[in-house]
Amino acid sequence: MKVVILAAGIGSRLGKPHPKTLTMLSNGRTILQNQIKALLRYVDLDDIYVVVGFKKELIMEAFPELTYVYNDYFDTTNTSQSLLRGLRKVRNDDVIWINGDVVFDHVVIDRLIRCPHSCMAVDTGSVGEEEVKYALDEEGWICRVSKTVSNPAGEAVGVNLVKREDVDLLISGLEQCGKDDYFERGIELAIGQGMRVKPVDVSDVVCKEIDFEEDLAAVNEMLRK
Repeated sequence: MKVVILAAGIGSRLGKPHPKTLTMLSNGRTILQNQIKALLRYVDLDDIYVVVGFKKELIMEAFPELTYVYNDYFDTTNTSQSLLRGLRKVRNDDVIWINGDVVFDHVVIDRLIRCPHSCMAVDTGSVGEEEVKYALDEEGWICRVSKTVSNPAGEAVGVNLVKREDVDLLISGLEQCGKDDYFERGIELAIGQGMRVKPVDVSDVVCKEIDFEEDLAAVNEMLRK
């Protein structure tokens, strides 16, 4: 199994002078340190790939032992293109991919690994307008995932697993995306081509994406507790 962390974006909504994944948390670790600490329970350090772009040197200097993939169009493309570059490096393995601004408990990774299908970690609580939402078909598979899903079942929280047999389908979906598309559009296109994706409920543990200062404050409060 391999891991791809998407950390190329500018993170303008949080407004930090450094890549968002280097934001310090109340537990004394950066977001990326927190992610790696959780991941190392399940994978080796050499299995973690980080897609970088904005101020990439800061991340690479802080974590020189990781493997990096460079999205040189980080300022004009979205997560579909960063994930595409990452998956092309690890297409022969099961792959966990994670947004570089998600703070999560290691239990989230354990639950994804235990799922026998490609899957997405989800929060089944109330979901705001800015969050990525998902909907299910009548058999309980994810059929739509985007910020504009109506009557959503909950929020897709940015931690996902694609099984080796589905990687090429997901790559194909991402290749059909526009440069401004989020990777969720690639998932929808891959589902249309036959990929099946299960939701994995992580509502009871810490797993939150940090977009704004209020998200960071909420996560820090969770960690203090």
